[in-house]
Amino acid sequence: MRKIAKKSYLLISVFMLILLAACSGNGTVPASGDSSKNTGGPVSAKIGVISYLSGPGAAYGEAITNGFNLALDEINKKGDVKIELVIEDSAGKQEQALTVAQKLMSDDDIVGLLGPTLSTEMNVVGPEADLNGIPIMGTSTTAAGIPQIGDYVFRNSLPESLAIPAALEKAVAANDAKTVAILYGNDDLFTKSGYDTMKKEAENMGLDILTIETFQKGQSDYNAQLTKIKDLKPDLILASALYNEGAVIMDQARKMGIDVPFVGGNGFNSPQVIEIAGDASEGLIVATPWFGEKDEPKVQEFVKKYEEKYGAKPDQFAAQAYDALYIMAEGLKNAGEADRDALRDSLAEIKDLDGVLGKFSFDKVGDVVMEPTVLIIKEGKFQLFE
Repeated sequence: MRKIAKKSYLLISVFMLILLAACSGNGTVPASGDSSKNTGGPVSAKIGVISYLSGPGAAYGEAITNGFNLALDEINKKGDVKIELVIEDSAGKQEQALTVAQKLMSDDDIVGLLGPTLSTEMNVVGPEADLNGIPIMGTSTTAAGIPQIGDYVFRNSLPESLAIPAALEKAVAANDAKTVAILYGNDDLFTKSGYDTMKKEAENMGLDILTIETFQKGQSDYNAQLTKIKDLKPDLILASALYNEGAVIMDQARKMGIDVPFVGGNGFNSPQVIEIAGDASEGLIVATPWFGEKDEPKVQEFVKKYEEKYGAKPDQFAAQAYDALYIMAEGLKNAGEADRDALRDSLAEIKDLDGVLGKFSFDKVGDVVMEPTVLIIKEGKFQLFE
């Protein structure tokens, strides 16, 4: 209804301009001077970025912003569109994410938003973006219900509802598992959503859930939870955690003599798990759209450029951000103008766009259409779990 109202208002405005021009004896409507319209050259546009750049989860925001900036350099060199990024720090907090989002939305030259980093942030920013009629794309917001917030809300990140079942199915089959323990962060929408999916899928598969243990962001001692899990001797441990807590959990579990496989959610899929946990990360099973060892020229070129520029291997968060800016660029190019409504409609039509994550499309509600790849950490690196 909002889009119809906007277009109706535009038609009425155009009619009034024509009427005024006729009354003045002038047969033409003066040019509006709107620089957002494409006059034959590349579309130029500002895109706002809301990223988690300070605080305990800043490593996620850094990887995401690195991915955006690498893509930005390439896109602007190609010249099909010209993009300027306006980057704001959310510090991983809902209130700050909303404040900076409103600041970006108030700039009429900004036609789209990327981010924020956390699903909890998107739950407050997404409705505001939808209300203001500005397209927003989450690149790391994997909790259930994100695209359903509104017509202007998209994401290109693989949701937990696709990733976790794929990983769990392979883990159960490979280990003939019958029992599981679940461990999750209960103070974050992302990890709680992962837990919901893990519990539902385990029940659907007929697995016996021996215990459900919780922890909080920033926690460093997991002895109580892991002692209980060790005593129950599950076949698998399902952990919904971001990699900084997840890696510590695995390290402490191995030191306590727990040697059963871990199945992680999206937050576990990072080279940082291996760097933090070392040998304790062996056997971790995750499902992801991103596999940096994939023998494809586009993937290996991205990995090489990222390592050259930032001195580290790209993770899933960097890869999703990199592809997201290319998706925005494709939307702008197809829209033919830097206009919020035109960009929203153009994004909704994107199908089979080639990226480092594979072929990408949006479904009818703005969610990602993509098959997950199941990986396992073996010999100190992520490998295909076959």
